[in-house]
Amino acid sequence: MKLKGIHVPHLKHTAGSAPVRIPVPKTVTIPMSMHIGRPAKPVVKRGDAVKVGQLIAEADGYISAPIHSGVSGKVQKIDEMMTAMGAKVPCIVIETDGLQEVSETVQPPDVHDTESFVQAVRDSGSVGLGGAGFPTFVKFSINGDLSVVNAVVINAAECEPYITSDTRTLVDRADDVFAGIDLLKKYLLVKRFVIGIEANKPEAIAKARELAAKTEGVEVQVLPPMYPQGGEKVLVYNTLGMMIPQGGLPLDVGVVVINVTTLAFIAKYVETGMPLVEKCLTVDGSAVNEPKNLIAPVGTSIADVLEAAGGCKCEPAKVLYGGPMMGIAVPDLSAPILKNTNAIVAMDEREAKPPKTTPCINCGACLNHCPLRLDPRAIARAYKLNDAEALKTLCVDLCMECGCCSYVCPAKRHLVQTNKLAKAVLRNYQAQQKKEGGK
Repeated sequence: MKLKGIHVPHLKHTAGSAPVRIPVPKTVTIPMSMHIGRPAKPVVKRGDAVKVGQLIAEADGYISAPIHSGVSGKVQKIDEMMTAMGAKVPCIVIETDGLQEVSETVQPPDVHDTESFVQAVRDSGSVGLGGAGFPTFVKFSINGDLSVVNAVVINAAECEPYITSDTRTLVDRADDVFAGIDLLKKYLLVKRFVIGIEANKPEAIAKARELAAKTEGVEVQVLPPMYPQGGEKVLVYNTLGMMIPQGGLPLDVGVVVINVTTLAFIAKYVETGMPLVEKCLTVDGSAVNEPKNLIAPVGTSIADVLEAAGGCKCEPAKVLYGGPMMGIAVPDLSAPILKNTNAIVAMDEREAKPPKTTPCINCGACLNHCPLRLDPRAIARAYKLNDAEALKTLCVDLCMECGCCSYVCPAKRHLVQTNKLAKAVLRNYQAQQKKEGGK
């Protein structure tokens, strides 16, 4: 039995577009929070000269990630910026010199055992490049008990409409992907690797199969193009038949899930020592003149990225980090490219206009298509009543916010947004209970 989901238009216009490096922007704005966990702490000050690959902010805590410069130039200022989520975070603004001089600190790391490998991954600044932004090294931090990892699932599903940057990784950088597999074999002692990829990517599938045939322990599973095939819980179930427990992680069932581009980056870092300073991303949408895949330094403004894609046909009515299903709308085009930005989708007025919402007709489509079998109708009722106990019973905290419910709803109700708000209600309720229990 496969988990449920929905069929969405693929819109993979750029699948045949090898990524092109954009011109060096005049300035970059690098937020200190581009990952789950604590923001990084700046280690440079205004007026400092920086080079490509130089550390400019250190990890501030365990769940955090260091940040490096993707340009050479001078620190213009250390400021605050508003993120697309509405939070204010520190940022470093660098005025570039166009020279792209590489820092003398960029050297291949000394990797000789599991501990040094995990440390190298941490030092690289790697986070989940499929969109989640979770510091990668944490997935490999298994307290020395390598026997707990039975399989690695390499996420190449890329199920969102428009996005093809992961597809290009398998097509253009398959050698790096398989070098990453060799590293995990050597330092995590994993013997089984499964590359999960949707059937609508024939060129990438062919490349993966070609190399998998020469590599022991690697299999390629071609999955139906069903959104959200790339969701962690969905992918583990559909590739390995394992159910991640409620509130659990893939490691609870002996699995590590890693994005295909993240894995390719780790291999390249171990080879060269160049940390995560740039991002390959898809630029597409009805407002974009020349949809393509581009490589941009982290911190490049969306305006500069759109210009490199031939500009816009019209004034964009909405611009998203990511795809149309789970993407986050940006406040303006000065917003920077982040480590985990895999796409910029710019929509015209017709595409961006939200449909009119009407009352629920209790058709059950949202329940029938939810990949985790949640009931958005009941969640919406409990949220309206501010009934946190009911929300707990309905397992709203399991919601991955994939948007399937909103997509299939004939009444066009804002179900995924309600689920997000309901999760916040439950979190606040549980925090209050914990506080009262500690008195």
